[in-house]
Amino acid sequence: MSGNEARLKAISAVINYQPISAPLNFAETSTGDLFASNVFSTSVMKSRLPKAVYKSLLNTIEKGEKLDTSTADVVATAMKDWAIDKGATHYAHVFYPLTGRTAEKHDSFLSPNGGGSAIAEFSGSQLIQGEPDGSSFPTGGIRPTFEARGYTAWDVTSPAYILENPNGTTLCIPTAFVSWSGEALDKKTPVLRSMKALNQQAQRILKLFGDDDGAMVTATAGPEQEYFLIDQNFYYARPDLLTAGRTLFGAAPPKGQEFDDHYFGAIPERVLACMLEVERELYKLGVPVKTRHNEVAPSQYEVAPVYENANVATDHQQLMMTTLDKVAQKYGLTAIMHEKPFAGVNGSGKHVNFSFGNATQGNLLEPGDSPVENARFLIFCAAAIRAVDKYASLLRSVIASAGNDHRLGANEAPPAIISIFLGDQLSDIFEQIKVGGPKPAVSQDFLNIGVDTLPPLPKHSGDRNRTSPFAFTGNKFEFRAVGSNQSIAGPLMVLNTIVAESLDYIATKLESAEGDFDQAVQAVLHEIITEHDRIIFNGDGYSEAWHKEAEEVRGLPNLRTTYDALPEIASPEAIALFEKYGVMTEREVESRLDVYLEQYVMAINVEANLTVEIARTMIYPTVIRYQGELAGSLANLQAVGIEGDSELLSEIVSCSKALLGAVNQLEKLNGQHADGLRAEAKHACFTVVPAMGEVRKIADTLENLVADDMWPLPTYQEMLFIK
Repeated sequence: MSGNEARLKAISAVINYQPISAPLNFAETSTGDLFASNVFSTSVMKSRLPKAVYKSLLNTIEKGEKLDTSTADVVATAMKDWAIDKGATHYAHVFYPLTGRTAEKHDSFLSPNGGGSAIAEFSGSQLIQGEPDGSSFPTGGIRPTFEARGYTAWDVTSPAYILENPNGTTLCIPTAFVSWSGEALDKKTPVLRSMKALNQQAQRILKLFGDDDGAMVTATAGPEQEYFLIDQNFYYARPDLLTAGRTLFGAAPPKGQEFDDHYFGAIPERVLACMLEVERELYKLGVPVKTRHNEVAPSQYEVAPVYENANVATDHQQLMMTTLDKVAQKYGLTAIMHEKPFAGVNGSGKHVNFSFGNATQGNLLEPGDSPVENARFLIFCAAAIRAVDKYASLLRSVIASAGNDHRLGANEAPPAIISIFLGDQLSDIFEQIKVGGPKPAVSQDFLNIGVDTLPPLPKHSGDRNRTSPFAFTGNKFEFRAVGSNQSIAGPLMVLNTIVAESLDYIATKLESAEGDFDQAVQAVLHEIITEHDRIIFNGDGYSEAWHKEAEEVRGLPNLRTTYDALPEIASPEAIALFEKYGVMTEREVESRLDVYLEQYVMAINVEANLTVEIARTMIYPTVIRYQGELAGSLANLQAVGIEGDSELLSEIVSCSKALLGAVNQLEKLNGQHADGLRAEAKHACFTVVPAMGEVRKIADTLENLVADDMWPLPTYQEMLFIK
């Protein structure tokens, strides 16, 4: 089958699509009964565990108390019985290695009893610890190949769940993944450590404000997942999408997203059916999905959960991506999570809504109803401002990837410059703190803080700014620069740690202050906003003027590429930060840098190889065939005295030669190797990527010159608009 025949067959299959999945009967179970029905939740624990064991587990989950491992056998038996009642035959320790994806090791409950039969067993030791290969995942040198031992450790704070399959179910137990010598080999462990650090420092602030009941402060997160859905027939006809997750070729369609008619438009029927089943499956797993809608680009969509415990939200985000991928296939669709699968239209982000609070005081980033609550809110808000300004480069490093490089700085995503949007009203509050007093006129919509030298505080502090990487949205910060294909673990780990460091700084200042506490609060707020207000920007982040002002006037870092940004995670300042708060050791930090640099280099290498392969085996042969056909047609016309369009032929001949030359050059450059990972990454970023762009530029020109019935690849117009 020729490339063009495959493309035409794909179009025909899409047009004639028939659902392969039977319609769901939503009347069978109410949403309330469905939610968390496959989760070993606290309510299930309460009904199946002895009271003392349940109370012990609850203290670990809700108060952060040390896990009592002596209860493990009792918990394991109850968990096994519950899972078997749900049809489970196996259990799996689920962990999150540095690949950024989910890993599972499945084991059967059944054990031979020596009498020709088997019994179902699951012990406390099996619950607490598993042993996958510690050297077969990215480790950055922590685990050499000949030292293979690694352990998974039960994370009691993230509930176990049942994963359904048409042929059975599996009990899934979220776990940490560490080496034989104790280093973190995963995404989860540093998040848990950072949440502990945040709680410890937040408790000091709360105690100063008289809120010393000890209720654990927990970071919360709600990641909004953007993604594309295209028909599988198109997906499998595009080797670049299949292997690299993005199109390496593709001319802009006559219509893109300029009409803004897709955004929040009516959801296509097949897509809506897919979304409904995704939500149903996520409800069973206790994932609190709340919102679904069309995004700006054609065939782009979003699903968003209510925010929850940051560790659980991180696990749920992985489940969300897996579920999207699995369910989409049932509807003949492919869910694409790459940050920029289609050039020229909006890319996809994963906006992470971040806050922190506890069961007693609630959300600590929400203005309150009393002067003390509002002063406390300003302290926590100021801590975030200081943290983001002081560690802007570190925040940029944990969102760096080959995919996100194509998105950040484009006109649908925040720039690579990290800044904070507070809104005009909240910015004005901090400006008044900076200059030393409130404005004379106070609107009735403002809240009284009760300190004469502090300004009144608005409950709703501003509009939204879609160009800001880090925006305050009323009672939380939204980290908008995170890529759609990334785990949210890295960003949350850094946010927790840098806010903990700022709270430590503020608590130390206030604890050592003499005299009036309100004046000490004002002094700390004044100091922070005076030293760190450069990070606050409420304007248009897309404008060239902002880029110039940010770099030249404010001195903010502009780390444009992954190569520029990644080393910041292992800067001396970052290593000192992580070690001080017990989040990561120097060895763990440096191993992550090595892993991420290697992943970046490999991603570019795969894309370059694909570019060469597709250009040589699909595009160039098509162009040569059309060139011959066109030359023959022109010769036939001339034979009968008709003058044909020789300019088109000349342009195609010129472009085909240029294409072959660019492909040869790309292959040569991609075959060159530098000394060391950083040098390889530099070569990939500044040499290989531009060479790929040159091949694409020529090929996309040819797409608009070659006869449509011969072009071998599904076009943007087809992939984005035929549903």
